[in-house]
Amino acid sequence: MASIIPAIGTCLAKMTAGERRLARRLEDKLEADYLVWYDVPIGRSNIHPDFVVFNPRRGILVLEVKDWRLDTLREIDRQSVALLTADGLKRQANPLEQARQYAHTVVDILKADSQLVFASGRLQGQLVFPWGYGLVLANITRKQFETTDLGEVMEPHRVLCADEMTETGEPAALQERLGDMLPYVRSVPISLPQIDRIRWHLFPEIRIAEPAQADLFAADDGAAPDLVRVMDVQQEQLARSLGDGHRVIHGVAGSGKTLILGYRAEHLAQVCTRPILVLCYNKTLARRLQSTFTAKGLAEKVEVRTFHQWCRAQLLAFDAGLPEHGGGADRFFAALVERVIRAVDRQLIPAGQYDAVLVDEGHDFEPHWLKLVAQMVNPATNSLLVMYDDAQSIYGRHRRAKLSFKSLGIQAQGRTTILKINYRNTREVLELASGVAKELLAPAAADEDGVPLVAPVSAGRSGPAPLVVKLPSLRQEADYVADHLKAAHRTGTPWRDMAVIYRDYRSVGKAVLATLRRAGIPVTYHADATFGEAEDTVKFLTMHSCKGLEFPLVVIPGVPRLDALEADQRDDEARLLYVAMTRATRELALIGAAPADEGAA
Repeated sequence: MASIIPAIGTCLAKMTAGERRLARRLEDKLEADYLVWYDVPIGRSNIHPDFVVFNPRRGILVLEVKDWRLDTLREIDRQSVALLTADGLKRQANPLEQARQYAHTVVDILKADSQLVFASGRLQGQLVFPWGYGLVLANITRKQFETTDLGEVMEPHRVLCADEMTETGEPAALQERLGDMLPYVRSVPISLPQIDRIRWHLFPEIRIAEPAQADLFAADDGAAPDLVRVMDVQQEQLARSLGDGHRVIHGVAGSGKTLILGYRAEHLAQVCTRPILVLCYNKTLARRLQSTFTAKGLAEKVEVRTFHQWCRAQLLAFDAGLPEHGGGADRFFAALVERVIRAVDRQLIPAGQYDAVLVDEGHDFEPHWLKLVAQMVNPATNSLLVMYDDAQSIYGRHRRAKLSFKSLGIQAQGRTTILKINYRNTREVLELASGVAKELLAPAAADEDGVPLVAPVSAGRSGPAPLVVKLPSLRQEADYVADHLKAAHRTGTPWRDMAVIYRDYRSVGKAVLATLRRAGIPVTYHADATFGEAEDTVKFLTMHSCKGLEFPLVVIPGVPRLDALEADQRDDEARLLYVAMTRATRELALIGAAPADEGAA
């Protein structure tokens, strides 16, 4: 079964009958290594072919679909067609010629990449895979086609007719017809890196920038780097298929939840009239997201805040009054939220303010926060997206064990997706992190209205083995961290690609930060990080503030001995350590104190 992007069910309203029929036949009768895009814009020229069909052995095929009937055709030549419509005679471009032009645009985009063309010989400069184009006549049979003069202006082998795409037809017959539109078949399929490069060029919106922190949703016009990263096919299909209404995505660490959220926000910014609200729990992730949307020119349309920042802004904007300070931060924040809820109930603060609300790291939200957030969605758009991973829930997780989305006004049933594959971490990093939290990652099923616990599955990417270093004192740990970062920088890792993540400032962070600064390492404390392009510094983060972020190199000093902790505390610390470890996309170093009877390792 082929992968259709977006999913057919989300496109039915805009598809013609012929397009629906073709989409279903392609999905059912093509093999699993086929990718099919329907009405997806290509490149910066933003062309919209009806279908683009790709196979690693057969290449790329551009198809246009027409629901014509013979009795509506009045004139046709190689450039144009005259059709009899309810409004009279209408002239339009010959769709086969249109498909040809689209195909040449695709080819021109791809031929600019030296890794996708022959480097020498008779075919030098030509694509290393076949390409072609064709026309689908959804209501004209092959016999009807052959009894007319249509074949004089449309090469018969480039036309797929109605009786060649039936539900009962053989898959091989349909594949043969499509194959006739291509000049040859490769003896061996092209490589996965080449497939990624094709997708990178044709669909800039699915690019993932390198280094990872440069821009979460980058899509520049520059030449392709030697190594490119794009959304996985499942991620792309999900991102393009979200559609209207409520959606809940349960995804493991590194599955691309924030990437999908960013894609969704960018799309909504183009089609919505009211503002779009993006909420998360920690300030560092909020600044990271805001920096990205600002760089893309979306700051006026997309509002990014932490949940409590948003509550405070609502109370001030609608003159509902702030609670009194005193009694500690937790009490103040609780009073802040309660005051907003009461103000919404009394209609002092209006509901439905935003055309869309997107919640990142929703597992850190209390249930009544999510209920409040759901009320902020404009009923006319009803667009709500919640990203969730219970394994990374590090705030009050025990109270949310029996969460019901329906009770919060979130329509999760039939609108839930689970992402199991971790693309962020290497296999070595994920194995170590999962081992630390193995008791917390045991899969737990739930219906679509509940919260499942999803265990991560490695994407299989390899890297260096994580370092686990034990040292006698915190001072030696701090010195080791400084030396390790300097060594990485000397071998080509930019400062911005590094992060130091610690558990507690007083017992660990303060000493390590002072050592890094004495060593002349440019470092930015998490509260001061802007994640701007010019900020080439090591990020100094707490285990709580690192959520949603990623870095090629992560060093974690002051790692506790989990086996020496009480059971409840051990679970909480293991969960925090798991979150911190899974920030590393390439290299990870854990630095901890050696037991009294051990030396340094």
